[in-house]
Amino acid sequence: MTDEEIRQAVAADVAAVKSVTDAAYRHYIARIGVVPQPMERDHAANVAAGRVFVTGEPVNGLVVVEARADHLYLDNIAVHPDAQGTGVGGRLLRFVDAHARALGLSEVRLHTNAMMWENQKIYPKYGYEVLERRVDGPYDRVHYRKRLD
Repeated sequence: MTDEEIRQAVAADVAAVKSVTDAAYRHYIARIGVVPQPMERDHAANVAAGRVFVTGEPVNGLVVVEARADHLYLDNIAVHPDAQGTGVGGRLLRFVDAHARALGLSEVRLHTNAMMWENQKIYPKYGYEVLERRVDGPYDRVHYRKRLD
C-alpha cells in the first residue's frame, strides 16, 4: 500500500487507529478541559462495523464515518501530528465526499469542538458550512455540513 491509498481498516489496524487518534487529539485535553470523544470511542467496534478507513504505511491518518438516512456522518478524522500539513487530511476529506456519493448520499455532516479553532479554519476550505453551534453536555460544538453536487 502506498501512502496515497485509503482502505477499509481491519482488526489488525485497531491499535494503530487508537494510536493515531490519541496522538491527534491528546493536545486538546488541556484546552477543552475534557477528553475529546474520539479518544474514548470503541475503535475495535467501529473497525468491525466497517466504519473506519485508514491511510499510510504505517497508518498515519483515518476517518470514521457512518451512513445515515440522508447524509454521511463524519464522526472522526485524525491525522498523526508527524503527518499533519502533508495533505493527508485533505485526501481523507475528499475520500469522505467520494464515499458519500458512492452510497447515494448528497451531504456530509460533522461537528467539532468550538475550542478546536484550527478545525474551524480547515472545514470551510473544503466546502463545509456552519449549521449551528450547540452545547451537548461538557462539549461546545460547531456543527457543519457539506452539500455534494
